[in-house]
Amino acid sequence: MKLRCAVLDDYQSVASTAADWSPVAGEVDVVCFADHCASEDELVTRLSEFDIVVTLRERVPFPATLIERLPRLRLIVASGMRNASIDYAAAERHGVTVCGTASTATPPVELTWALLLGLARGIVTEADALRDGGPWQSTVGADLYGRRLGILGLGKIGSRVAAVGLAFGMDVVAWSANLTQDRADEVGVGLAASKEELMETSDFVSVHLVLGERTQGLLGAKELGLMKPGSYLVNTSRAAIVDQDALLDVLRRGAIAGAGVDVFDVEPLPAGHPMRSAPRLLATPHLGYVSQANYAAYYGHAVEDIRAYLDGAPVRRLG
Repeated sequence: MKLRCAVLDDYQSVASTAADWSPVAGEVDVVCFADHCASEDELVTRLSEFDIVVTLRERVPFPATLIERLPRLRLIVASGMRNASIDYAAAERHGVTVCGTASTATPPVELTWALLLGLARGIVTEADALRDGGPWQSTVGADLYGRRLGILGLGKIGSRVAAVGLAFGMDVVAWSANLTQDRADEVGVGLAASKEELMETSDFVSVHLVLGERTQGLLGAKELGLMKPGSYLVNTSRAAIVDQDALLDVLRRGAIAGAGVDVFDVEPLPAGHPMRSAPRLLATPHLGYVSQANYAAYYGHAVEDIRAYLDGAPVRRLG
């Protein structure tokens, strides 16, 4: 009898065409779901008859309470090689193998700059006005050249964002709890003396940190209150790094010029969520990793992971 594989949250209905699933077709029935299950009970109902689950990024948490309610589950394939939403110890206890896939930093770097440039030049406002018969030019763009770009986190993504900022002729500085002068010199940027100095002096602030105990709520009301009235914040990392209520407050008061956000405390974002109507906000539905090349890597490696598991030699194991 064939195994059954559920591909979760395939919002764009592309999982079946982004990769060649024929290597496992003879042994696995693949079912793709375009909608999102918002509760654990819904997930149990959906997944109870599946042996394999393919999940994108951290869209669906797999805590111990869920894993223990899915006795048929044998393999989880998660995109990327790091996923904080899976309880690996619980998976091991219940005999569930967890595997990852390749991922590239390029798409989130590109989206970061799409948001930053969109904010700086009022792209959405002007494009909407042009289409809807509104005023011919209503905004005055913010220059990048010579302005300060403050980057929180100088890892794989942050360093590439920095390189683009330098190409624009920006004064780029960075900070994180473990950032050293040697690393800043390697990337060719300044090292901010503190998080507070970065927030106070930057015209644009971009967040590129991993969410953890030290970074949860790293930017709260105090930190956002240090930003210049004409400055902009961009977050393509994780929503919980920035206090969401504090961000809404500064946007509503006009305490900063604007924010570009690709990540939210609840995803998909509910219809009535205040982030959907906040002023001075350019928001996208977590598109940071959503690109043709990344999807080809995610789903292509998912097929490889499933094939390797079927052959008794799992690859790219996580946990």
